[in-house]
Amino acid sequence: MAISPETFFLDPRTGGTLQQQIRRLVIEAVLAGRCQPGQKMPSTRRLAAHLGVSRITVSLAYADLVANDYLTARGRSGYFISDRAPQVPRFDTPCEETADNVDWTRALGRRFAGNHAPERPANWRDYRFPFIYGQADARLFDHRNWRQCALQALGKKDFPALTADYYDSDDPRLVEYILRHILPRRGIAARPDEVLLTLGAQNALWLSAQILLTQRRTAAMENPCYGALREILSQSRCNTLSVDVDEHGLPPERLSPEVDVVFTTPSHHAPTNATMPLARRQALLERASADNFLVVEDDYEFEMSFLSPPSPALKSLDRAGRVIYIGSFSKSLFPGLRLGYLVGPAPFIREARALRAQVVRHPPGHIQRTVAYFLSLGHYDAQISRMARAFSRRRAVMEQAIAEHGLEVAGATGAGGSSFWMRAPEGVNTARLARALRRQGVVIEPGHSFFDPEENNTAFYRLAYSSIPAERIPEGIARIAAAMG
Repeated sequence: MAISPETFFLDPRTGGTLQQQIRRLVIEAVLAGRCQPGQKMPSTRRLAAHLGVSRITVSLAYADLVANDYLTARGRSGYFISDRAPQVPRFDTPCEETADNVDWTRALGRRFAGNHAPERPANWRDYRFPFIYGQADARLFDHRNWRQCALQALGKKDFPALTADYYDSDDPRLVEYILRHILPRRGIAARPDEVLLTLGAQNALWLSAQILLTQRRTAAMENPCYGALREILSQSRCNTLSVDVDEHGLPPERLSPEVDVVFTTPSHHAPTNATMPLARRQALLERASADNFLVVEDDYEFEMSFLSPPSPALKSLDRAGRVIYIGSFSKSLFPGLRLGYLVGPAPFIREARALRAQVVRHPPGHIQRTVAYFLSLGHYDAQISRMARAFSRRRAVMEQAIAEHGLEVAGATGAGGSSFWMRAPEGVNTARLARALRRQGVVIEPGHSFFDPEENNTAFYRLAYSSIPAERIPEGIARIAAAMG
């Protein structure tokens, strides 16, 4: 029985070229069982007329489907669903729903569902005033060169890098570039056995906590801090100490002598943007040697120091091998890349490599090689420069709008970054404020998730300018000020 052209409809909301959309329609129909092996497809002419596309578009889609065994061509008879087309297994299952008799409150040995994620709607891009932090801005990203690097990494020459199981290793080309170009900019010298690629900075923090901490050890973290770090340390079941930061970041003198590992963000403190001065960095390292603790340095947003030169990394000042360094491409490229790196003494990296191999083996080879090309061909530096210019302009516009409407900046503003840390007027609950602003098309990030949960601190919020064009910032700030009354 021939398949009617009316079986297929193009959805204007579907992405991709027309050829890709037609191909997808046929594949979905085959996998869903609506089109069976041996059935005749509509002719290219009839389907083209029905869909309102050119005949050559349908012909190219059919040719691609033949190459992938979804269709077979039978000369002048036309195209048919192939006998070799993939089939989804069918299982006979009872119609009635099966009752869940498991008491999950007792069955769960450990719980990981925390509340560290900043509050933001999933469709934040649909809002006109998204003061959202940490997301890529399509207007600033180098799509063309990224696509070329990705295609180059898909080539036959790079087939082993694309398809091989590295086991516990990494792409040597990307590691070499990090060693020769990225780390020297932070004053860091390292060997290949002192670098490990990770699935972003959060994965690097988790690996560090798992290796360095036990139930008998104590970790110190900044307050406020990156919310996910608090959850990671909780999972390690270690003792934790929250250390309040000031306008210069983490004060070393407030650390307890019993601490074993200190987690800090000296370049741009998350979320206040404070930059730790050189003297305080040296004092922290002296304290680490005197009290025999290690330091995990999350070199957060160092690329965005466009108002003043970045300070040397804590790792670059370390002469005793006490600093574990974490870098990431999430802010400089895009967070969905999920690629970062750990730098530390060889014994630590050896354990981190073994632990990573037990969980995820390694980051995908194609991602690693694409980034290697993007970095080595100079596109990465151009991307950073483009972002710095745009962020500098947006920051100036936002700073002026904040001043005009009398809003209070609570965090540091001297180095750059991509956001402002703000304090609401007395009596304003920023979680409720955020929900009210969404009805006006404005998205802000309430700050309570950055603080120790016992504090229930609802006085702060974060305004990022990385995802909103400069021309929309003044009106968005005006709406925030009006909502505060």
